[in-house]
Amino acid sequence: FDRFFRKQNDPPRFKSKRNPVQSYTTKFTNGNIAVACDLLKLPKLGWVRFAKSREIEGRILSATVRRNGTGKYFVSILCEVDIQPLPHVDTAIGIDLGIKSFAVCSSGENVPNPKHLRTYEKQLAFWQRRLSRRLKGGSGYLKAKQKVARIHERIANARQDFLHQLSTKWIRENQTICLEDLQV
Repeated sequence: FDRFFRKQNDPPRFKSKRNPVQSYTTKFTNGNIAVACDLLKLPKLGWVRFAKSREIEGRILSATVRRNGTGKYFVSILCEVDIQPLPHVDTAIGIDLGIKSFAVCSSGENVPNPKHLRTYEKQLAFWQRRLSRRLKGGSGYLKAKQKVARIHERIANARQDFLHQLSTKWIRENQTICLEDLQV
């Protein structure tokens, strides 16, 4: 508060312990962030085992450690890399987003709406009912809460994967992409 009252800073923000995104970022100084095989060196934590999703290329700038709602930890490492441009293709595509089908392309391709929630609907309803009948703060409540969070995470991951695969496909195959302007 001292810096705020001396008009040097903005007022302090409320940081809830129940904040859904718990994370911290650290900058690279004097080799405090390093990667060796399946080990990651972080300041204050030291060497930690981690699953590498891809090789780290270029110069490391910073690392952000994040904990999601299901208690899993993720680290995203920011690197400075020379970007290779995608090969030039002479095709263009127009995309019309819809409700019944996810998208209809000018090439005639119809992308069906995957409805990821339907896959886990019964499971989610079952565990949400279980959660509502548990004593708040009890061990059974915490277990049910964890189950509900895991199901929500699966749904979110499925949606994100679908969107990433579709957007990557469209970008690789086309030079120009035109989307409709939705006035919703």
